[in-house]
Amino acid sequence: MTAPVPLPQGPYTPRATPLDLAAGGAPPTSRTVFSAAHVVADPYADISPDDPAAVDWESTLAFRRHLWSHGLGVAEAMDTAQRGMGLDWAGAAELIRRSAAEAKAVGGRIACGVGTDQLRPFPEPTLAEVRSAYEEQLALAEANGVQPILMASRALAKAAQGPEGYLATYAHLLRQSREPVILHWLGPMFDPALEGYWGSTDLDEATETFLKVIAEHPDKVDGIKISLLDAAREIDVRRRLPSGVRCYTGDDFNYPELIAGDERGFSHALLGIFDPLGPLAAHAVRVLDTGDTAGFRTLLDPTVELSRHLFQPPTRFYKTGVVFLAWLAGHQDHFTMAGGLQSARSLPHLAKAYELADGLGLFPDPDLAAHRMRALLTVNGGAR
Repeated sequence: MTAPVPLPQGPYTPRATPLDLAAGGAPPTSRTVFSAAHVVADPYADISPDDPAAVDWESTLAFRRHLWSHGLGVAEAMDTAQRGMGLDWAGAAELIRRSAAEAKAVGGRIACGVGTDQLRPFPEPTLAEVRSAYEEQLALAEANGVQPILMASRALAKAAQGPEGYLATYAHLLRQSREPVILHWLGPMFDPALEGYWGSTDLDEATETFLKVIAEHPDKVDGIKISLLDAAREIDVRRRLPSGVRCYTGDDFNYPELIAGDERGFSHALLGIFDPLGPLAAHAVRVLDTGDTAGFRTLLDPTVELSRHLFQPPTRFYKTGVVFLAWLAGHQDHFTMAGGLQSARSLPHLAKAYELADGLGLFPDPDLAAHRMRALLTVNGGAR
């Protein structure tokens, strides 16, 4: 038995064995499931937090192969990859190119974020400049053969003077897109600069604008990803979608019930929490494929406490916990992040994340995870 780990909340005895979730599972069939994947920074790069991110490409792509090996799709260059919080457009473009090639080589499913983050915040951009920036990124996605995800744009939030600016911009982009895209509504809990997206701080009014974009171009919208942490609103929107348009839940608080669905429908998934939960999530959805909703909930419901912990306010710093768990799980050799974001969560927060994740059996090598947790405590907390 592994000796107890002296966590701030008290000694914790790690579990002896992990869950048995070997790679090689087929992609789920009843739901389309994407994991938004993190990037692995280069810990030896001599850079400052203000410099462009230095990425460890080998480890970053290895993590994507890990997700594909369990049958998951990869949502690339999204919020989880520190887009706009350490990873700039040049880095995101390179990430898309490399991941697209890797997906093609292994037969993995991939979609990627298309935004406007190459624009400088000042002077404030015009709508024409926002459209041009989106077009540049959309062209790169299409050139690399990946499905575009039209991300919410900080620049558009500044440039749009009400709902009309959003309607015109998205109509323009959807007409240009070769293939159906995924629309992404990212709430201000994930990015405060997106407050009032779709032209209103009233969520009912914003919802109507969002639905109008879809209703006017249903043939160009594969689906929508809603990241508002509001299950009732997602269900309402889901029920109002045109036939053939999917809802991909981005609700890291309520995903089991939303994926399971009800008599009137269900959500597919595009989730940051499926980065650390990847193998377990894929297994759970394959159970759901058999019609065993109770078995699916039995597997996935216990993970919600960990997810709510990682995504607690300030929610945008959930990425720190995601990368921390990847390090403990042995997917990377260090706990260093682009922009120095490893410092964005407290030691007690990380210790609780370790305890919850270990309790779920998420670490392939519990002894390694315990060793690394002790090392972090020693370096950052001293001996107690």
